[in-house]
Amino acid sequence: MTNPTEHALPANSMVESHEGDFGCTVMDLRKLMELRSSDGIDQINVHYGGVMNLCSRLKTDPVEGLSGNPADLEKRKQVFGQNFIPPKKPKTFLELVWEALQDVTLIILEIAAIISLVLSFYRPPGEENKQCGLPVSSPEDEGEAEAGWIEGAAILFSVIIVVLVTAFNDWSKEKQFRGLQNRIEKEQKFSVIRNGHIIQLPVAEIVVGDIAQIKYGDLLPADGILIQGNDLKIDESSLTGESDHVKKSLERDPMLLSGTHVMEGSGRMVVTAVGINSQTGIIFTLLGASEGEEEEKKKKGKKQGVPENRNKAKTQDGVALEIQPLNSQEGIDNEEKEKKAAKLPKKEKSVLQGKLTRLAVQIGKAGLIMSAITVLILILYFVIDNFVIQRKPWLSECTPIYIQYFVKFFIIGITVLVVAVPEGLPLAVTISLAYSVKKMMKDNNLVRHLDACETMGNATAICSDKTGTLTMNRMTVVQAYIGDTHYHQIPSPDALVPKVLDIIVNGISINSAYTSKILPPEKEGGLPRQVGNKTECALLGFVTDLKQDYHAVRSEVPEEKLYKVYTFNSVRKSMSTVIEKPSGGFRMYSKGASEIILRKCNRILDKKGEVMPFKNKDRDEMVRTVIEPMASEGLRTLCIAYRDFNDGEPTWDNEGEILTELTCIAVVGIEDPVRPEVPEAIAKCKRAGITVRMVTGDNINTARAIATKCGIMTPGDDFLCLEGKEFNRLIRNEKGEVEQEKLDKIWPKLRVLARSSPTDKHTLVKGIIDSTVGEQRQVVAVTGDGTNDGPALKKADVGFAMGIAGTDVAKEASDIILTDDNFTSIVKAVMWGRNVYDSISKFLQFQLTVNVVAVIVAFTGACITQDSPLKAVQMLWVNLIMDTFASLALATEPPTESLLKRRPYGRNKPLISRTMMKNILGHAVYQLTVIFFLVFAGEKFFDIDSGRKAPLHSPPSQHYTIIFNTFVLMQLFNEINSRKIHGERNVFAGIFRNLIFCAVVLGTFISQILIVEFGGKPFSCTKLTLSQWFWCLFIGIGELLWGQIISTIPTQSLKFLKEAGHGTTKEEITKDAEGLDEIDHAEMELRRGQILWFRGLNRIQTQIKVVKAFHSSLHESIQKPKNQNSIHNFMTHPEFAIDEEVPRTPLLDEHEEENLDSPKAGTRVLLLDGEVTPYANKNNNAVDCSQVQIVASHSESPLHSLETSV
Repeated sequence: MTNPTEHALPANSMVESHEGDFGCTVMDLRKLMELRSSDGIDQINVHYGGVMNLCSRLKTDPVEGLSGNPADLEKRKQVFGQNFIPPKKPKTFLELVWEALQDVTLIILEIAAIISLVLSFYRPPGEENKQCGLPVSSPEDEGEAEAGWIEGAAILFSVIIVVLVTAFNDWSKEKQFRGLQNRIEKEQKFSVIRNGHIIQLPVAEIVVGDIAQIKYGDLLPADGILIQGNDLKIDESSLTGESDHVKKSLERDPMLLSGTHVMEGSGRMVVTAVGINSQTGIIFTLLGASEGEEEEKKKKGKKQGVPENRNKAKTQDGVALEIQPLNSQEGIDNEEKEKKAAKLPKKEKSVLQGKLTRLAVQIGKAGLIMSAITVLILILYFVIDNFVIQRKPWLSECTPIYIQYFVKFFIIGITVLVVAVPEGLPLAVTISLAYSVKKMMKDNNLVRHLDACETMGNATAICSDKTGTLTMNRMTVVQAYIGDTHYHQIPSPDALVPKVLDIIVNGISINSAYTSKILPPEKEGGLPRQVGNKTECALLGFVTDLKQDYHAVRSEVPEEKLYKVYTFNSVRKSMSTVIEKPSGGFRMYSKGASEIILRKCNRILDKKGEVMPFKNKDRDEMVRTVIEPMASEGLRTLCIAYRDFNDGEPTWDNEGEILTELTCIAVVGIEDPVRPEVPEAIAKCKRAGITVRMVTGDNINTARAIATKCGIMTPGDDFLCLEGKEFNRLIRNEKGEVEQEKLDKIWPKLRVLARSSPTDKHTLVKGIIDSTVGEQRQVVAVTGDGTNDGPALKKADVGFAMGIAGTDVAKEASDIILTDDNFTSIVKAVMWGRNVYDSISKFLQFQLTVNVVAVIVAFTGACITQDSPLKAVQMLWVNLIMDTFASLALATEPPTESLLKRRPYGRNKPLISRTMMKNILGHAVYQLTVIFFLVFAGEKFFDIDSGRKAPLHSPPSQHYTIIFNTFVLMQLFNEINSRKIHGERNVFAGIFRNLIFCAVVLGTFISQILIVEFGGKPFSCTKLTLSQWFWCLFIGIGELLWGQIISTIPTQSLKFLKEAGHGTTKEEITKDAEGLDEIDHAEMELRRGQILWFRGLNRIQTQIKVVKAFHSSLHESIQKPKNQNSIHNFMTHPEFAIDEEVPRTPLLDEHEEENLDSPKAGTRVLLLDGEVTPYANKNNNAVDCSQVQIVASHSESPLHSLETSV
């Protein structure tokens, strides 16, 4: 470490003399940032002479920041590094090719092709022996026999094409996803002071020595040391695993680490380490090596082609799982846990993924059986025909020829399998999702997790915020109540007594974040720009409307002079700032929700600015005459108050006593107009069968007024509009636990939840998801912008974070970021989600028709004529190449408004509806009839030679070429039929809107002409005459006419039709989940994965000990739920009862429960206003641990360690 005496004195002279030398090295700063709390303070004071001295060594001004001189910034980047952690190297194209080659079907094909090639070059001496069952070849057949290698080579060639297409698709998907990640990273900006001005800087531009402004909701982009802070609390769980919020202050712990979240307060820090030198960077670097090896292991188990972007590492605190304590016991336990988890059945990724996986497995099994039977029949037929009926002896020199026959049969069998497995399906899913994601960006939806896109199509409920989503988030004060007078317009400054005016201006200007300000409009005549918190901007606008200048007040009382700040959070619902009065003593200004602040006022200013007593009856009168009328007009009411402390300094940490006996200055009504397009969007949601609920922190009357304006509620509706407290009273039992049955009575009718805490939002979302009231499980989308919305966003099926107003924490926890914060973008997301679902159904309808026909043709053809009418290479062309393009064509159909005119499909609705099954079987009947007619009577109809029972290596026949050509053309026209899956008649509707579709159909047709005319031996094709071509075309077009006939048959009349591709049922889920730590149907059915629980392993073990301690006396009498080792289950799942009659598993005897002070299941959390949150809300980071009591018998009890789990 550097010797302090060298640098302490000449800090300033050094700036002039050694422009390049900073007073400390990268390693010094790295070592400094590894220290915590008092160690860090000692190091700063002893080695650097305090934070200010450290700033001068880094040549930065704690108030003005860096100068922003490009040369200086460049130098800092060279010396201390850039704020950029290099991402993991993407897979190279060759690695992706290698992965694509791992596909089992392709491997079998490759082996078959290689055997075929080897054998075709082998010329045994007895080849022309009649005994071998081969006719003696005529001289012209010699050349054909020489060309026997072509089939094997062609199969290999088509395999190569498939592998390249798959690899290219994966590569472009990876590239696209990296582009998406880059865009998300670029959009992350941070407030930095340069040259005395606060500027928003992209995170990558931050350098060591920058002075950064930090505030509630920020994700810290670099390591730093606090210079000045107000009530700062940080969630460091991403680095330490501890979920308690850590208080940061200059005296106690000034070390701020990158990757941690600001949960409360604000402040300024000097950046000391960036990029790979920051604590997060160091961990990422260490993880880099091990992660690569892990990935390798994991990838091998993964099926090729399934979209890989679903590994949604949703962790307890919304931070990527990579940032974990490395050499801690927890890390080691996690590894063991991961090994265990690997053996367990995987949970479903998403609704669609689950259905597709099941369908693919069913199809695969059927294909395997068919192909095995085909090979068996062919071999038996050959053996019986040659050695039993014709009684030929097995000659040793003929063995290679027989083997060639057997290889040919094997290839036919493999062909049947290849055709049966819908190879194009993973491709269709990926293309459809990737295409949708790209297009959704234009609709202001930045999709962070691909599966969220299709889950949105199934959404049945949307829980939306009010401010900024349904309203414009452009707040203005339009009414005020000052000195016994209710002003319906902004009063003129003359109407107010100077004393009152002065206290209003000070109360607003000082008691707001100094980052909130009003800037002049960008365009002439435009509205002034609001920067920072919009509510505070409305109040500052009010000051400006009163012809006062808030800048003057702020320059008089700069941020450094603020004595104490109680920042706004969801528990307080208010903000207070304390300043020292020039005459001695302190003054505290407060602002917050009117009913909360008024409850704490016992005095009020009258017209003359005199202080008057303010009793309970006055408050009730004021609520009735002022606040309710304002709220019923949809205004948000805020109260501004103050309190003087003249008798010495109180204990500031005792917040309950500080925030009382306030004097009310004014109540203002803030208008936030409803976005003009929202009512229409909500009407669309209603038509589409989606319920919109509004969850807001606002007053109930304001919320009801806005809900009515939006169309969420209409007058005369029998819907509920509840406040958070009332909601909790209705859904919790006397022990304060949420009861699902009680919640099930409330949520179906609930439309507005006002004055709600983030806990309420999480409870509501979880309750709706876990509910079993409807015939199918609800799929819930949630919007959120605040730090404490994280748990609800994570719990929801799809979490939408606000791109403009959203905090980094909310964005981290979300699936989709709304770049314009607008509700209509959510409706667009629903449209795209439904479109993805439909696109895949369209592709399945097309693909399965091809599969059914091809499998039956190959099977029956092989059994009857001993040779498949469609050769392996032809099958590959149809199945792999055509289907790849078909998936491109059908998966890129743009969405239409009609998608919003039907109800959501729901989780249990099969992928293949009965109408689709009717189409698949109907078209299969037509195609099979045509093909069998051509196989057995085609030569007579066209007057050509028969291609049946052709010997090995015989040249391609016109007969089988016609069959192949007709088959392909029928598929081509059926592709047009497949554009509609709900039995619509007009299959051409909107076809020209999808240029990709037109291009694919045209391209496939031209390719088919080239294959038939010039494909020759590799494709087993020969040239056709014009009349034969016309016949093939005519039969192909017949598909369109046949489609019309099928659509006239009502689906209901075909009782025998079955659906396929169902979702997973609850019983199966429970069965699959045995051995997992938690059975939560919502999480099971969705994509949560075991990751969530890896982190909490130590805590869970602690809980098990607690449960065991409670159990000791009851151990014999109570049967434990099978494989469950989490208290969570005893609380949230009544289904874990011992038998049907007993609704719950009692953990304690009644008398024991009285003796121990602890509630059932160990923990209960008391919030400030007495509302109780059960331990079930495990993910709720919003509960502030300093304001939480863990109810336990004594501090040493094992429960004490559960504090960290809250």
